[in-house]
Amino acid sequence: MKITFIGGGNMAVALIGGLRRQGFSAAGMQVVEPFAQSRERLTESFGVRCTAAVDAAALNCEVLVLAVKPQQLREAVAPFSGKLDNQLVVSIAAGLRMTDISRWLGNYHKLVRTMPNTPALIGAGVSGLCADPSVDLEGRTNAEKILKAVGSTVWIDNEEQMDAVTAVSGSGPAYVFYFLEAMEAAALNLGFDARSARRLTVETFLGAARLAEQSSESISTLRERVTSKGGTTEAALSSFGASRIAAAIEHGIIAAEARGRELGNMLGKD
Repeated sequence: MKITFIGGGNMAVALIGGLRRQGFSAAGMQVVEPFAQSRERLTESFGVRCTAAVDAAALNCEVLVLAVKPQQLREAVAPFSGKLDNQLVVSIAAGLRMTDISRWLGNYHKLVRTMPNTPALIGAGVSGLCADPSVDLEGRTNAEKILKAVGSTVWIDNEEQMDAVTAVSGSGPAYVFYFLEAMEAAALNLGFDARSARRLTVETFLGAARLAEQSSESISTLRERVTSKGGTTEAALSSFGASRIAAAIEHGIIAAEARGRELGNMLGKD
C-alpha cells in the first residue's frame, strides 16, 4: 500500500509515526507539504519522501490522505481533480462532506471521511470513519489500517453523524482538559503544590477512565458506587447538579455538532 499525505502537520506526523511503529516502510509513504521546516522534520524523523507540491510521484499511490485544515482543502485537492484512478481518498478534514470533496476532485467517489482526535499523537486516539458506498471491503480495510495505527476506530453508517463524532470525540479531549484544569485549580486552592495537584488530578482521571473501559457496568453504576449517602462525593455531585453541569456539557457538545454542520455548509459552497 503506497500512501501520499497531503499536508504534513501534527495529524499526518501522528499517522506516519504510527504506521512506521507498526513496521510500515518509509518507502511506501510520501508527503506533499509546502513548508520547508515541516518537510525537514518529516524526512529526519521518518525518512519519508517529501515534496513542496504535487508531482507525478505523488499521484503514484493507492491511498491519498487529505491531512490539511478544512479551510485549505479545496485548494489542496485541486491538482488531483480529474487525475485520480481508483485511489482511495481518506479525508480527516473536520466538517467537510464527501459530496463536496467529491465535487472538488472532479466527481470522484472512492472516499472515506474520518475524524481522529489529538490523543492520536501518542497512539491513544479514537477515530470515526464513514465510507462512500463505492468503497469496497479492501478500501475500508486500508482506511481502518491507517487510522488504527494511532488508536481505535468506529465505523459510522450515516455521514450526517460525522459532525456528532467531531463534537463528541474530535473536540472531546478539550472537554477533558477543561475539567482537569478545574480539578487542578481546586487542588491548588486546597493547598497542594503544583506537582502533587497535577499528579492527583491526571492519575485520578486515568484510573477512572481505565476502570470504565474495563468494567462491564454502566458509567452511572460506577459513579453510584463511589457515592456514599451523606458523604463527600455526594456533596460534590449535589453541587455539580445544582450548577447544572451535566446539562451544560450536553448543551456544549450539541453546540459543537451544530457548528460542525455550519462549517460544512460554509466551506462546501461553490
